[in-house]
Amino acid sequence: MMDIVKLIVIAGISYLVGAIPTAFIFGKFLKGIDIRQHGSGNVGATNAFRVLGKGWGITVLILDIVKGIVPVVCVAGLIFPDVIGRITASLAAVSGHNWTCFLNFKGGKGIATTLGVMIGLTVTIPEVRWPVALCVLAWTACFVATAYVSVSSLIAAVALPIAMVTFSAPTPVVLLSILFCVFVVFRHKPNIHRFLNGQEPKVPLPWNKAKE
Repeated sequence: MMDIVKLIVIAGISYLVGAIPTAFIFGKFLKGIDIRQHGSGNVGATNAFRVLGKGWGITVLILDIVKGIVPVVCVAGLIFPDVIGRITASLAAVSGHNWTCFLNFKGGKGIATTLGVMIGLTVTIPEVRWPVALCVLAWTACFVATAYVSVSSLIAAVALPIAMVTFSAPTPVVLLSILFCVFVVFRHKPNIHRFLNGQEPKVPLPWNKAKE
């Protein structure tokens, strides 16, 4: 019974940490705007780059990653430092970012926060380290080659459960990675439609000056 109470507490705190709408807050304080009404309308780091600029976009990205690390390493680590406790924190934090209670349960796409919880899991679960590293490498390679953040995120998300199985990660972590993959695909449905119609914006990289 006590373990259930601990998991509920972890889930609640982790959700609230993940639910902090970083890009929205920065948009309000820096420019007095609702970032949901600018750029892609998404409350995430990529749209913060477009609307607030590179510097603040990087800041939002880092904070969104931290929103994933803190629940797994600190919240679960203090209350229930077990695989199930950390999985609970991971799922709650990403759910908070994707469906934040502070913005009528409409949040970001969860890529940065998912990376954060995966980084957090590497602290205590050695089998997770290589899969996470390979998925980061896959995202980076795809982004450099295509300049599509969305496509890179989808490829990394699909690769995550495959890598987890390949490196024999614990079953709860494999199941979590499958669920995160589903989250990412579901949250990127508009991007998929735009990409298929040739309308998905690229990031203007030095070697790829395609317009957004």
